[in-house]
Order: sequence, then structure tokens, then C-alpha cells
Amino acid sequence: MKVLVTGGAGFIGSHMVDALIAQGHEVAVVDDLSTGRRQNLHPQARLYVIDIGDEKLAEVFERERPKLVYHFAAQVSVRHSMDDPAHDARVNILGSLNVLESCRRHGVDKLVYASSGGAVYGEPEYLPCDEVHPVHPLCPYGVSKLTVEHYLFLYHQWYGLNYVALRLPNVYGPRQDPFGEAGVVAIFSRQMLTGETVVINGNGEQERDFLYVGDVVDASLQAGEKGDGLAVNIGTGTSTSVNQLFQRLKAITGYSRDAVHGPPKAGETFKIYLAAQRASQELGWRPRVGLEEGLRRTVAYFQEAGGEGCS
Repeated sequence: MKVLVTGGAGFIGSHMVDALIAQGHEVAVVDDLSTGRRQNLHPQARLYVIDIGDEKLAEVFERERPKLVYHFAAQVSVRHSMDDPAHDARVNILGSLNVLESCRRHGVDKLVYASSGGAVYGEPEYLPCDEVHPVHPLCPYGVSKLTVEHYLFLYHQWYGLNYVALRLPNVYGPRQDPFGEAGVVAIFSRQMLTGETVVINGNGEQERDFLYVGDVVDASLQAGEKGDGLAVNIGTGTSTSVNQLFQRLKAITGYSRDAVHGPPKAGETFKIYLAAQRASQELGWRPRVGLEEGLRRTVAYFQEAGGEGCS
């Protein structure tokens, strides 16, 4: 099958591309390389270096004629969305609309969308959050992700575009950017391996649902084949505090220093983790990689990456 992956040179997207090619699919990638990296990309994938908001995106769809689209390209920083909500909306809302229009005009059967279970619900009324929990995002990033879910519903109703929106938690693993604002596992791993001071934002008691990237890929593959017109939580159903995460990584890396606490980030939910029963029922998905194993794999990746990943 012909498949197109937006953000396919990025953290999650590049793992998705690898899995699709391993299954024998013909894969095209759209990535402007603003955060994605050429070295992440499978050599058999065809790369188009354009922004998802560019009018030339239609030419890619015309040339490739994909039947399935995985939409991972996004502005993913909560802090940046607070500082520049207009840019967040241009990328995540208008860019996604351009993707949807290209899908509509060029005969795409289905789109799998990377939404955010960590941002769309806001501060939880109960835990773990399931898909019927009220959605009250606390940052422009969460608003943009939820807005695209509404557009997906409309395109499904008006134009018959099948879709699954995967509400992802805090995803971590190899290839995550250790220098960015998002991705605490990658950031801590790099800082510990290079002997830098680790800074925890706030008191560290904030809790997150940490999910290994390989499990996200598995869920995405299932969503390409099953489910339709659904928003689906993808998560472990358990939470880990940032302080607990620090201690686990400290033990794995042999880091000897204590963390320093900085100010909390504006717009962040304090405690969130996701119920994933719908994913089990509709997609046949369950997480397979536990936190300890996932952290060890991630640290090993950054150790092997050496200067490329840690300096």
C-alpha cells in the first residue's frame, strides 16, 4: 500500500516509517526538517522537504496518491504555544487543514492523527482519564490538537474520510530530541550522561503517563487497519512523577548528583494519566514495554549515539 507520513523524519514519525517499510508498504514522507533529522529517515522512504502548510503539499499527494496517511507533523512545545499561540495555530490547525484538504481531494481512504491525551483534557476531574472525560485544554497546544479532532469528525461526516485520532501521553524513546523543551526522558538522559545539572521544573510531583515509542507505533499500525471515527487514548493507565522518573534514570545512568528545581511551566497539567480500554477493545492494543525496560533502551541509545545524541 502507498502510505504518506507527515513528520516522518521526526521522533515518532521516523519509527513509524521504519515499521511501515518493514511491513512492505511504499512510504513517502513530508517533513520540513525544522525538528526532524535526515539521519532518522529510512533510506527506502521518499522525502519531500516542505511544510505541511505549503500549497505544494497537494502536489505531493497528486504524485504519491497515498491511500493511508499518518499525520505526526506538529508544533509540540507547550511552552512555545503559550509564548506564540498564533504560530502554534498556523502549524497545528491550518497545517492540518491543508493535510485534510489534500486527503479529500486525492482519494485518501484513512488518516491516523497524533493527538494529545496529555493536553486535551486539562486538569483531570478523575483519573485515569477516559475518552468521555470533559476536554478543557489549558494551553494553546491542547486547543490546537482538539480543534483538529473536530475537523476530522467534520471531514468524516462530509467527505467520508475515515480516521482515528490517537490521544497520546508522554511518549519517550530513541531519537527523541534531548535539547528541546519537550521530552523529559531524553533531556534528563542527556544531562545525566554528560554530567550536567538536571533541572526539574516545579516541585517534581507532577505525574505523567510515560509510554515507549515502540508501543505508539504498534497502536498506530493497528489504527491504520481498525477503528473508524474514533478518538482513542493510548497510554499505560499508570502515572510516574517527575521525581520518580529522575530517580529511575539516576540509577540506570549512575548519575551521582541531585537535581535542581526551577519554576513550573505555564500551561502544563499537574497530574494526568490515561485509561486505554477503548484502545484494547477497538484496536486490540495494549502496551508491551514497561517503564524500566523502556528507560534502559532509551539510555542505551543515547550512550551509543555519543556526541551526536548527547553533546
